[in-house]
Amino acid sequence: MSLMIPYENLKTLNKSFEEQLKHKFDLFLDKGWYILGEEVSSFEKEFAQYHDEKYVVGVANGLDALILSLKCCKFNDGDEVIVPSNTYIATILAIIHCGLNPVLVEPDPETYNIDPEQIKKSITGKTRAIMVVHLYGQCCDMDPILETARLHQLKVIEDCAQAHGAKYKNRLAGTFGDFGAFSFYPTKNLGALGDAGAVICKSEADYEQLRQLRNYGSEKKYHNGVIGYNSRLDELQASFLRIKLPRLNEINEHKRELAEIYFEGLNPSFVKPKIHPDFHNVYHIYNILHPERDRLKQYLLDHAIGTEIHYPVAPQDQIALKGYLMNFDYPISTHIHQHTLSLPCSFAHTKEDIYKVVDVLNKFNF
Repeated sequence: MSLMIPYENLKTLNKSFEEQLKHKFDLFLDKGWYILGEEVSSFEKEFAQYHDEKYVVGVANGLDALILSLKCCKFNDGDEVIVPSNTYIATILAIIHCGLNPVLVEPDPETYNIDPEQIKKSITGKTRAIMVVHLYGQCCDMDPILETARLHQLKVIEDCAQAHGAKYKNRLAGTFGDFGAFSFYPTKNLGALGDAGAVICKSEADYEQLRQLRNYGSEKKYHNGVIGYNSRLDELQASFLRIKLPRLNEINEHKRELAEIYFEGLNPSFVKPKIHPDFHNVYHIYNILHPERDRLKQYLLDHAIGTEIHYPVAPQDQIALKGYLMNFDYPISTHIHQHTLSLPCSFAHTKEDIYKVVDVLNKFNF
């Protein structure tokens, strides 16, 4: 079926950048420098400036951004990292790949982000870090989380894959913790044309460590000081990200305007995201909850409207994680996974598109 309004259309999304992207590729091809060149270093500086931070290291993808952040912490095998129970599996995979134990904590049912009160109840003598995830484009409630981390001397790692430009009390996601890990997967608010990632860190020591870890553990060519990885931000993708970064606020504002149409137009049968003045939500995902989610999804598809489910399988139900989780009873997470539906809300959509979606949704026979 040809969708009248697809959930996402990357070709349309990138159309307004097309000439700049082509020009950048020509320059890249002509220069003949393909790995860790001027484009990567320039993007790192510009991304740092956007966040008013000093240290940014470009890496290959968002998962690596999380893994390398954890590696910098030098935890011991079996140490525990607190993580939300409704996150995407990549967040949990990073913990497992580092030989650590994920401790899943339920989200706040109002915000869908990790509940600060539940974090406190989950801390043990083996807890070493809190890995927050700013889901759907909204920051976590960071003040109480940071206070808990301070009291228990825990590291804070932010998974910012869905929160480029999101703010909490006028402060950007990725600037609260010891590390801010970003993915630039093509569908993100700041999306590359392939895989890409970056880490914001606070100290020069972590900055130098990250630079070694991403490049085989090497600070100087053929001299390897630590056991490293091959996780370098691609020079071409960095050049594309440099084109898009100056327009990130424009992209975010467009998505916020589309979200406002949903807020104002959808009838009360759909559970919409909660708005709070402390949070500047950039709506990477605009999700609703509905008890007839699967039937609603098919209804929209029958009307040529695409949707997604973020995510159809809860972490505790993933076969791959069966041997790694200490508990499998997460009712709030389960409820979200069973009822959530993500609606079209991208830089490629027009306001007219969203008005049509609202009109079709409000005619759903529940």
